Amino acid sequence: MHIVIGGASGLIGRALVASLRERGDRVTRLVRHPATAPDEVRWLHDGPLDPSLVASADAVVGLNGASIGRIPWTRSYRSTMLWSRLTPTRTLARAIDALPPAERPLLVSASGVGFYGSRPGVRISEATGRGRGFLADLCVDWERAALIAGDRVALLRTAPVVHPAGVLKPLIALTRAGVAGPIGPGTQVWPWISLDDEVAAILHVIDKDLTGPVNLAGPTRATANDLGFAVAMRMQKPFLVPAPAFALRAALGRSFADGLLLSDALVEPDALTASGFSFRHRTVEDAVAAAIPA
Repeated sequence: MHIVIGGASGLIGRALVASLRERGDRVTRLVRHPATAPDEVRWLHDGPLDPSLVASADAVVGLNGASIGRIPWTRSYRSTMLWSRLTPTRTLARAIDALPPAERPLLVSASGVGFYGSRPGVRISEATGRGRGFLADLCVDWERAALIAGDRVALLRTAPVVHPAGVLKPLIALTRAGVAGPIGPGTQVWPWISLDDEVAAILHVIDKDLTGPVNLAGPTRATANDLGFAVAMRMQKPFLVPAPAFALRAALGRSFADGLLLSDALVEPDALTASGFSFRHRTVEDAVAAAIPA
């Protein structure tokens, strides 16, 4: 297969490229710097993309986007988060839409579980409607941009990735310093997925030609405390120091704290499991063990 990837330099993108190459697929990476490798094509996000670059592809994967983990979410940085997602996604989608319908590749476009907002006690499948707040609005606009490409679009509503360069980065730092503990109440349900399963799920979406929203989240419920305690146990450190909700809002901003740390959402991967996907890491403890060396 031939897979074109935008956002190949990020955590997920690098791992996806490696997996595609390992199984013998041809990869074309769209990069912003001058191309220096045979598989690179320079692509300026705010300019048009030549449709011929995607015409030969079986799938186009869009993973572009500034980190949501950076703080504070100033008005300027919120604009950056939006621009870095919507602009390249529209560019990819318009290039695909310019092709004859029979020649259009599958567009596999990143989105996030932030689409659903915070819904304590609610089982969330792909059929669940949008939530409220900045992240939900961002995801809605992001997905609308992808749908410019037509009917063959998969929307990857990805959970935070359990990896030292992902959701574990701040938790590892706090744990190493011996000040880890419950974040807010600690009982809020946090969607999660391991990096291995994130990449395997994207390959599954491509191979099965899945379209529509697909929740990329681990199959087992986990709370913020479950994840934090698993990290502490793995690092042989205490898990005792609480971070109250009011303190998080004061220090990090209400939008960031409520949108990420205090959000409560039981997101379930119905589309993946219904299509035959098998998770390698079925619990958050398994994912932490795989991500943090013993």
